Parts: sequence; structure tokens; C-alpha cells
Amino acid sequence: MRYVLGRLVSTALTFLAITLFVFVAFFRIPGANAGRQHPPDQYRIHGSLLGQYVHYLWALVRHGDLGYSYATREAVTTRLLQGAPVTLSLVLGGLVVWLLIALPLGILSALRPRRLADRVSTLFVFAGVSIHPVWLGLMLSWTFGRYLHVVPAAGYCSITDLSTGCDGLGHWASHLLLPWLTFGLVNAALFTTMVRALLQEELKADYVRTALGKGAGSLRIVRAHLLRNVMLPLTTMVGLLAGTSVAGVIFVESAFNLPGLGGTLRQATLRQDLPMTAGAVLFLTLAVVALNLAVDLAYAVVDPRVRLMRG
Repeated sequence: MRYVLGRLVSTALTFLAITLFVFVAFFRIPGANAGRQHPPDQYRIHGSLLGQYVHYLWALVRHGDLGYSYATREAVTTRLLQGAPVTLSLVLGGLVVWLLIALPLGILSALRPRRLADRVSTLFVFAGVSIHPVWLGLMLSWTFGRYLHVVPAAGYCSITDLSTGCDGLGHWASHLLLPWLTFGLVNAALFTTMVRALLQEELKADYVRTALGKGAGSLRIVRAHLLRNVMLPLTTMVGLLAGTSVAGVIFVESAFNLPGLGGTLRQATLRQDLPMTAGAVLFLTLAVVALNLAVDLAYAVVDPRVRLMRG
């Protein structure tokens, strides 16, 4: 309980720091610059800096109010809640693709160093780190969408909302298949290297040599011993990479014209719509904070030392 409470307090302090930074960066600094166009009076928050921030924070915590868009007069929270399911679907599906690619490739590369699997893994890592997600998304969209007509090239199809022009689980998955693949391929490259490095280091341990001497196979050692021992650092890496990869949704959603948070942030930035831009940045940043909190809490499940910690 002490461990959980400590993480919750740390998250609350991080939340205050993020909201203060977003408020100052988007609502105080632009208004202090002479030469910039000021927003209409009904969109301004009056008072001292501390009073303005407290008003902004209270409106966010109590009512979920992030203001109104300068361009469309739409409530920022309403627009973000419409785009959040799209981005969440993209990130979760891409994370599954990411793990399905990185884990097997990293394990095979660690068990067979300097062989064919290791060479293929190295080539995949170099390509994944070098390729930009927009280029990869556009190439996949043209190849499988416009040329081969296997899946839709772009757009989004809701599961239940007929306003998008289509609905159903099959249509929804077919529209997100290429975005999932793009998101997973780009982020799986670096994670493959991390899995390989962790397993190669663990393969040098004494208990692995003892298990090999007793006749245990490589796959059994990996499944019964290695993955369990490297689960904690892998959990940390998944949290870190998933947090940093959230910024990549802007490029993936732009390539496939998805109406998610990334597309909302891009359009608001081009329009110089400060409330919508600030709301999207705050929403995505808090999603990363929540993800890191989930990873920290997962330590108590993965690592027995956390559950048995005293003092």
C-alpha cells in the first residue's frame, strides 16, 4: 500500500506540473507577446497568474472544461473525447503488433547470434529506426489500399456510429489494419534490440548453464526461466517506449487521415487554435503519465520484491 500511495502522490505532483506548464506556455506567454492577435474577451481568463491557473485547474478537475476552440467554437473536451477512442484503438492495436513482432524476433536473435535470424533482426532494426512513419504509412496505403485493393487505403470506420458512413467490427478492423502495422513496425525495431540484449546477458547466468547441462531445451529455458527474470526490465521498456511512441500517432493518423487526437492536434496547430492545441497536448501528455503509473503498479504484480518490501 505504501508503494501504491507513493506512486499516486508522484503522479498527482506530475499532473500539477504538466497543467502549470501547459497553462503558462499556451495561455500566458502568447498573450504577453506584443504583435500577436489576442483572443476575444469571452475566451480570456482574467486575474493574476496564480488566480488564472487555479481557475484553469479547477475548471479542468471539477468540470473537465478545457475551454472552447477559437476556430469552431466547439468545446475542446467534446472534440478530444470524440478523437480519443480512435487514438486508443490505434495505440492498443499497434502495441499488440509491436509485441508480436519484437518478442519472437528478439528471442530468436538472442538464441542464434550471428546467424540468419540475427542478421534478419539487425536489418529489421536498421530499417525500422531509419524509416519515417509517414513514409511507411503512405507506402503501405498505396500498395495495399490503392494498388492491390486488399484493405481500405485511408479513413476510419466506427464500430457503432453510422455517421462515419460504415459500422461493424470487420469494417473497423480493416480500416485500422494498416495503421496498426505502421505503428507496430516502427516501434518494434528498437524493442527487438532491447529484448535481444537482455536475453543475451541473461544467457550467461549460471542457472542457464546448469539447465543446459541437465538437458533442458532452449525454448523451455526461455519460457520457464529467462522471460520471467527479464519481465521487470521489459515492462519498464514497454512503458517507456509506449510513452514516447504516443507522439508518433500524429504522423500515423496524418498518413491515414484518422480523426484521432493526433489529427486534431495537427489541425489545431495549423489554425493557431490555442485552446484546442493546449487541450490535445495536455490530453496526450496525461495519457503518457497514466501509462507510466500503470507500469509502476504492474511492478507489484511482476516483481515479488515490491510486494514484500518493508521500510
